[in-house]
Amino acid sequence: MRRAYNSVLRLPQINMCPQCAAPSMPHRVCPACGYYKGRQVLTITAGA
Repeated sequence: MRRAYNSVLRLPQINMCPQCAAPSMPHRVCPACGYYKGRQVLTITAGA
């Protein structure tokens, strides 16, 4: 019974961003380009 819950745990799903093809979580703003559902939500600046 203690190990019955282990089969329920799953890794987070990763989708490819349609704008920049970077891996990102579904239903989240892409951290690489800042787009969500075809429109820019965040302004990403190039920096170190």
